[in-house]
Amino acid sequence: MTGAGKGAESALGRMFGADGGTTFMGLPAGDLEGFAGGVALIGAGACTSYASVGAYCAGAPAAIRAASRRYAANLTHMNFDLGGPVIPEGATVTDVGDLPQVDGEGAANRARIAAAVAKVVACGGVPVILGGDDSIPTPMLAELGPEPLWILQIDAHIDWRDAVDGEPLGLSSTMRRASEMAHVAGIVQVGQRGIGSARVGDVADARAWGASFVPAQEVAREGIGRALAMIPEGARIALCLDCDAIDPAVMPAVIARTAGGLSYWDVLGLVEGAAARGRIVAADMVEFMPEADIDGQGALVAAQLLAAILGIVARQG
Repeated sequence: MTGAGKGAESALGRMFGADGGTTFMGLPAGDLEGFAGGVALIGAGACTSYASVGAYCAGAPAAIRAASRRYAANLTHMNFDLGGPVIPEGATVTDVGDLPQVDGEGAANRARIAAAVAKVVACGGVPVILGGDDSIPTPMLAELGPEPLWILQIDAHIDWRDAVDGEPLGLSSTMRRASEMAHVAGIVQVGQRGIGSARVGDVADARAWGASFVPAQEVAREGIGRALAMIPEGARIALCLDCDAIDPAVMPAVIARTAGGLSYWDVLGLVEGAAARGRIVAADMVEFMPEADIDGQGALVAAQLLAAILGIVARQG
């Protein structure tokens, strides 16, 4: 975006009361030590980096928070995606800031994510992690037992590689690692398309375990009904959203743009439908790459979708 464009956007934001705060959409700021319940938004710019690409999504939490600032005075305004304000009356949603993640320190990064999730869950809260690369779900999911858990993964890729570049805990192995967790009862994967890291054998392994695939092409032709029907009623659900699931025409800020992605409404419908089928107990939004964005468009889409996700989760009570 040009300097003039940014200036006009800032002026318009100020006209409607935006205060330029540092939290997402002007949410109350907090920290994990003082967290006492509700929904916690946690930034995590890095997790398990491959040596070849490093922490390529490290700037995502800051970029998405920045895109939300134009709405910093609008938390109580009507959100037509939700049929009411973003945060319903009586709900508590807190932005607890970013974890001190460090590129290349995979074990320490994973430990910090796991500890943050454990803290929020112990308080009866719902962690929502804003990443960061797509290995972030692995430590998050590990802390959501021992009760049975269903995973709704919305992603262009299936992430069933056993290892890539010798790394078994990286972004290409997330769902395979999840399948090895005793409390993971089912995995529904929506949005896969094109060519990615998955090999034919990886797909066969996933199907043999019991994972269910709903490709993006099926969603385009037949909708999201089959995906939602595979989630048992009353299930505990972890939502794993990869930004590259979304059509790159509206979400260009990803590492591997692939034609044929899901629409904003497809993703929102999946989140709303999952919350109606069961209860979302944790969520993540990952794989947003600020350097690949075009005129801030992807950041705005991510911010709008994150606001809706937070509102849906908060409405669960």
